[in-house]
Amino acid sequence: MRPDVEAMKADIEQSVALLRRRLDWDVALRKLDELNARVEDPTLWDRPDEAQAVSRDRSRLEAQINTVREMEQGVEDGVMLADMADEEGDEAALEDARAQLRAIKERAARAELEALLSGEADGNDAYLEVNSGAGGTESNDWAGMLLRMYSRWARAHGYEVTVEAEESGEQAGIKSATIQISGPNAYGWLKSESGVHRLVRISPYDAAAKRHTSFASIGVSPVVDDAIEIDINPSDVRTDTYRASGAGGQHINKTDSAVRLTHVPTNTVVACQAGRSQHQNREQAWKMLRARLYELELQKREAAAQALADAKTDIGWGHQIRSYVLQPYQMVKDLRTEVETSDTQGVLDGDLDAFMGAALAARVGETRGSTVE
Repeated sequence: MRPDVEAMKADIEQSVALLRRRLDWDVALRKLDELNARVEDPTLWDRPDEAQAVSRDRSRLEAQINTVREMEQGVEDGVMLADMADEEGDEAALEDARAQLRAIKERAARAELEALLSGEADGNDAYLEVNSGAGGTESNDWAGMLLRMYSRWARAHGYEVTVEAEESGEQAGIKSATIQISGPNAYGWLKSESGVHRLVRISPYDAAAKRHTSFASIGVSPVVDDAIEIDINPSDVRTDTYRASGAGGQHINKTDSAVRLTHVPTNTVVACQAGRSQHQNREQAWKMLRARLYELELQKREAAAQALADAKTDIGWGHQIRSYVLQPYQMVKDLRTEVETSDTQGVLDGDLDAFMGAALAARVGETRGSTVE
């Protein structure tokens, strides 16, 4: 066996062994049998909320088990192909085997991180909110770049992106926007992105071509279903309606269909304008408010809650979690994990896995490397 093939085989087998331990393999198989039996019970579907929860748990566990089995089979097939190609001196087939093993190795690395997503709401969909900082057009443009970056990351991973609200900047970009990102573990991956993001670049809006520093904040909260009780006193919530802006057809700017809710005790504000009627937007805005308040409760349970709250206090110097420097050099650096890369365009196009993975690992007390090649 070629040394590089043997090394990849060993790495994958190590990852598979780790995943089996984290799943508690025998217990996971028994639990899957139990969940399958519950799903097949016709009386379960008389209770739709419970049925959806059971079905979601079954799908998630089944996917984790299938991932392990597919990697085990894949590495066996890849090694067999490599050995045959090596014996026959077929370099093209050997390279195909290497490519197959590299793909499995990458999948194993991601699966290891996903196994860390064991938080109460990690498996849920997520709301991601972008707000520009002080600085007018510069910050608005940066906020728009961040919205694009996270949308591209989500779509690259097969997630669905829905724009719930968006307020355009006066000249460029956005003042604020909220999107819903739907798919397995969306909140688990995105939760560590909350905080202030700093951009340094030569401004396209400055005739003197001077460097500018801009700030924008990201806030992430889980989409919560009816199974999670969030007690909100209606008298604590102020409701405002206004005319929606942006794409939306003939009703846009003609009726006060957009809805903004303010939870006065926590000064939590959400807005929705995606629906075609005020009723639809009001219903969605309440879901978003429940999600934001639930996220606040989750933060209180974490040892780092105060640090996270401080990071959101001021969209400016001293509070950023990540810097994106485009001039005078090219570098994106996470100030919490020290992960950095010179591939700034790749990051702005949505290549965020290395940053998210390091933050996720750090959040559960594990260590990752500091430089992205």
